Amino acid sequence: MTAKRVLVAYGTRHGATAGIASEIGRTLREDGLDAVVLPADDVDDVRGFDAVVLGGALYAGRWNSKAMHCAERNEHYLRHRPVFLFSSGPVDSSAEQHEVPPVPAVARQMERLGAREHITFGGSLTADTPGLVAKTIVRHGKGGDFRNPERIQAWAHHISSELTSAA
Repeated sequence: MTAKRVLVAYGTRHGATAGIASEIGRTLREDGLDAVVLPADDVDDVRGFDAVVLGGALYAGRWNSKAMHCAERNEHYLRHRPVFLFSSGPVDSSAEQHEVPPVPAVARQMERLGAREHITFGGSLTADTPGLVAKTIVRHGKGGDFRNPERIQAWAHHISSELTSAA
């Protein structure tokens, strides 16, 4: 039997969400799935995949437009396969302390796509993050890298389990 093909697509502005997507893809591959990680902008057709994980960075309470457009562009086909959504964004430990509900636009996408679930991971805003706003936030002692690899891996293992038990 061939391994299920899973697309892990992401919308990011500065790369932190790409890092989360890469970790998800790596973990899915460790679990025996054929995972492909791509920027959401590069996804024109999801029909070659058995399942899709789609993530977007949060900026001022909005999901990354590249992830949103990917969901809209592929809506018809996404509705016919398992879909898992994630957000990355809080630059504090709130995502570790309690479940952060999806922002309204993501909640609407979940409903439209019939997504199985959504999770929010901590984001990253460091001295290496480009942009004036990021630099200002970091200079004022805020920010940091709040991505938790163990939590990301645990969610990816959960997805693997869901997909392989449905085989």
